[in-house]
Formats: sequence, structure tokens, C-alpha cells
Amino acid sequence: MEAVLSILPKDLSDRIRNLVEQKTITLEEIRLRLHRPIELMGTGQVLYLDQQRLLTSQDMKVLMGNLSAYSLYTLEEELKRGYVTISGGHRVGINGKVVTEGSHVKMIRDVSSLNIRIAREKIGVAEPLAHFLFDKGQWLSTLVIGSPQTGKTTLLRDLARVISSGLEKRAPHKVGIVDERSEIAGCIRGVPQNTFGIRVDVLDACPKAEGMMMMIRSMSPDVLIVDEIGRQEDTEAMLEALNAGVSVMATAHAYNLEQLWKRPTLKPLLDHQVFSRFVILENDARQGRLYTVYNDSGVCLSSRKSVRVG
Repeated sequence: MEAVLSILPKDLSDRIRNLVEQKTITLEEIRLRLHRPIELMGTGQVLYLDQQRLLTSQDMKVLMGNLSAYSLYTLEEELKRGYVTISGGHRVGINGKVVTEGSHVKMIRDVSSLNIRIAREKIGVAEPLAHFLFDKGQWLSTLVIGSPQTGKTTLLRDLARVISSGLEKRAPHKVGIVDERSEIAGCIRGVPQNTFGIRVDVLDACPKAEGMMMMIRSMSPDVLIVDEIGRQEDTEAMLEALNAGVSVMATAHAYNLEQLWKRPTLKPLLDHQVFSRFVILENDARQGRLYTVYNDSGVCLSSRKSVRVG
């Protein structure tokens, strides 16, 4: 949390630190909107730090000044993507006036709101899944699906660790992470801030489709790791990876398999049976976050078990 708190104005960081120490909420997001109260989200709650303490223009100036120190190149370069990744892999989404050049975003100015998404490593959450996703000496191509904030990226991150470290009788395999949003590995100046095994290579801030081909050509991974697929070019690159004999672990937004089949850009992947396994994540108010594993024929392979992710 210190990396997150360090970018905030001191009075806000002190109040949030006290709240975390009291363990009344496990923070997942901090939303900061100009001239509005600070919103905290986590453990199924939405809290406002102080209805009377609104975010001021001076606060926003301090925030943007602190963020610029975390920029991979310059803050202007980061603003083209709409977010900045800070130490620890935390991602700060940025909203405001969008300046375009042709059909491309040039930058965001007059910033009006920020969303800090708290990245948490959950070492071990992928281990109960390992025997479902491994067969005959190789890791099976797997798609992790779920609605927002169900822990897809957290699970994917730990899968990368398990695959590259080895587990029980499974030897370490080469893992290539194409981290378009700098959120899986959380790289700062090219160095992953999250825990991985000894056989991980990372392409940071690289578009997924191009990065997958680069990784296959240059690093010959056994398993490719990518987050939030959904564009046509992602689908084409994954089909190429399949033809190259590389397994793929990916995430996608969908509530269930039926909804997944309705996404037209992903349908070719399903038609070609690229994925041998599907892991569905969901939130349960009483039991926490749960997973269910299916094979490519839609047969459930697991009973529901609680998984601490996200």
C-alpha cells in the first residue's frame, strides 16, 4: 500500500492508512474525483472517506506531480494509454479531456478523475487449479473468465508463477508474459514488481497481438500469458500461437460460457477449440470468490471451491 499512499496528498494518505490498519476494509479501488468525496471500494463495500473532504484542484496537482515520477518514459507518454502503472503493479486510470491526433489519442489533459486499482499478489491461489490445467507433461491452453473484480488477473499472475517455478512433479516451463497494461508483472523500468519463477520473460507495455508474435519468435515460450483478450487481432495472434505449438493462458470478460459464445471476436477461438480448459470466476457473498473448471466440451471438471483471489 505504501506505493499507493505515496502519491496521495498527506492528509488523505494518513486517513486511508488508518482505515487499512483498522482492517475494516480490504481496499480494491480508490476513486478520486475533482470536487467530490474520495470513494473507497473493497470487500463488497463502498465507503466515502469524508463527505466534507472534497478533492481539490491542488490535490489533483499534487497527485499528477507524484504520478509523473512513476512514468516509464514521461507522463505524457502514459497519458496516451489512459493509465499509469506505479511501483507494486498498481494501476491508476485517468479521465479528463481527451486530445486526439487523427484517429489516435494523443494525450489526456484537464484531468478530472483517477481510479487507483490496488494490485495484490495472492501467492498460491492457482495451485488448487494446477491438476485441472496440466496433462501429459504440458500445460493446457486455458481461458479465465468472469465479471470485473472477480480476480482474473490475480489468478493469471499466480498461474505464471506456478508454471515457471514448477509444482510438485511438474517441472518449470518457459513462460512469456505479454503485459500490455503493465498489470500482470507490474514492471517499473522493465523490472517485474511481482513474484515469478525463474523461467519468466516479460514484454512490458506491448500490444498483445504484436507481442505474442514477438515472444514466440524471440523467446520460444512453452506458455504465453496475456490479459483481457477481445479484439480481432488478439484472436488472430492466438490462432498463430496455436499453430506454433504454444499453450496460451488468457483472461476475458464474460459472466459465463453462454455469454462468452456471444462475443463475435472470440468465436473463432472457440470454433477452433483453442482452449482446452475454461475457468469461471465469480463472487459469492458468503463463500468469497469461487471457481469452476470446464473442459472444451463444456463438462464441469470441478466442484466449487473457495479461492482467495483479487
